[in-house]
Formats: sequence, C-alpha cells, structure tokens
Amino acid sequence: MPSDANSLFKALADPTRRGIFERLTRDGEQTVHALTERAGVSQPMVSKHLSVLKRARLVRNRRKGRETHYSAQPEALSPLFDWMTHYATFWKGSFDRLEDLLKRMDQ
Repeated sequence: MPSDANSLFKALADPTRRGIFERLTRDGEQTVHALTERAGVSQPMVSKHLSVLKRARLVRNRRKGRETHYSAQPEALSPLFDWMTHYATFWKGSFDRLEDLLKRMDQ
C-alpha cells in the first residue's frame, strides 16, 4: 500500500477525525469554534484532530482575523480510491467465479 494511503487510513481511523472531515465535506468551511460545538470533544482535542487531518492533506486552513477556518480537501482521498479500485477488481472477479460455481451447482 502506498505511504499516502497509509497516512490517510491512519488519519481517518479515528471516528472523531472522520466526523470532522465529513462535516467539512458536507457543510463547507468552518471555524475551529464551530467544529468544536458539534464534535463532542474539547477545543484542544479538535485542534489536535485537525492537525492530523492537515498533515494527511485532508483539510487546509486559512486565517481570517483571530479565527482559523478549515475546509475539506476531498481530492486528497485519491490514493484510497486507487487502492479500493484495485481490490474492487479483485472482488468482482471472485464474485463472478462464485456466481458461476453456484449456477453449475444448480444444474
């Protein structure tokens, strides 16, 4: 597995980080304060989670005055998509062979 995919899997392994990423993807750019209100964890924990997501290039931030705004970078998921596509091909072939076997067994 490519190292990009490894860092993405590690970043998205935590349910709180996945929730933050999904919220940013669905609702658009948000401040740390807005993310903290809905995350169910403290602001320092949200900041740590955002830091991990940022290192994995899943989010980016911009400063505006005293606030930091974060936005999702869904294109960063492309190494995972490539990895899953590889295995989707494998599983499709396996299911096709299983279907053929089941048809032969019914005859």
